Amino acid sequence: MSDQQKERLLRIGVPSKGRLAEVSSQLLNEAGLPFRRNERSLFVRCREMPIEVVFLRTEDIPVLTAEGAIDLGITGADLVAECGMPLIHRLDLGIGSCRLALCIADDSAVSDPRHLAGKRIATSFPRITRRWLTDRGVEAHLVELSGSVEIMIQLGVADAVVDLVETGSTLAANRLRVIAEIGRYETVLVQNEQVADGALADRIVRRLEGIVIARSYSLLEYNIPRGRLAEAEAVTPGFHSPTVSSLEDPNWCAVRAMVRRGEAHGIMERLEAIGASAIVETSISNCRL
Repeated sequence: MSDQQKERLLRIGVPSKGRLAEVSSQLLNEAGLPFRRNERSLFVRCREMPIEVVFLRTEDIPVLTAEGAIDLGITGADLVAECGMPLIHRLDLGIGSCRLALCIADDSAVSDPRHLAGKRIATSFPRITRRWLTDRGVEAHLVELSGSVEIMIQLGVADAVVDLVETGSTLAANRLRVIAEIGRYETVLVQNEQVADGALADRIVRRLEGIVIARSYSLLEYNIPRGRLAEAEAVTPGFHSPTVSSLEDPNWCAVRAMVRRGEAHGIMERLEAIGASAIVETSISNCRL
C-alpha cells in the first residue's frame, strides 16, 4: 500500500509566484501550518498536520479547487467570480484589495457605460464584464485578453477596457480614467464542495481566521481615573466588554480592550482627552473570537 493510500492528505493550493505567493506562505506559517519549499517543488508536506501545499498559477486555483484536484485554495475573489464554477467561500483574507473598473481614454467623450453599446471593450474578465453590461442593457463586442489590457485603447484594439485598479498609477500612465466601478475584490480562501476531510478543513479555516482577525485589531492598555471609567468604556467597549482591574491607588484602574487597528490613534487621543495615561498599543499575533 502506498503512503498516499495510507494517509489522505488535504491539499491547499497557493500561488506559486509573485507577492500573493509570499503573503500566502506567511499566512500559512503564522497559522501553525509551517512548510519549507524546495525551489523546484510543486508539492510540499506541512510538518504539523496531514496537509499538502500545492503551488499553482493563481488563475488556475479556482478551477482546480472546483474540480477537486485541491481541497482549499487561496486566490483572488475576482478570479473566483470569473471562473463561475461552484465553490464554497470560506474566508476573506484581508489582503490584495482591488477594484475592477470600466475605463476609457482621458480625452474620450464617453461619460456613461451605455454610450459603449456596439463598441469594443478589452478585458481579462469577459464573464464578469458581460454580466455587468447585460444587467445594464449594454451590448458590446468583448476583446478577450490575458494581459496588458491597459494599452489596448492606445493600440486601437478597443474603445474601452475593463481592468483591475489598485492605486490608479497605471491608469494615469496610460492616460485612462474610470467611468464605472464593476466590483471590489480581495484575496479569499475557497473550498471544494466535496472536500475529503471537512473537519480538518474547518480546523485550517479557524486557524487562518485567527490570524486574519489578529491583523485587524490591536490591544490597548491604559490607566484611567475611576470616576472617568464609564467614559473610557464608551470609547473602548472591547469585543464583549473591556477588562478592568483595580490598581493599588483606589482612585485609579487599569483597562485592557481590543480595538480596530486602523482606529487606534484616534481612540488613544480620545482616551487622553478624558484623563487616561500610560496608554499602550500592542500588536496581536493570533486571536479567536
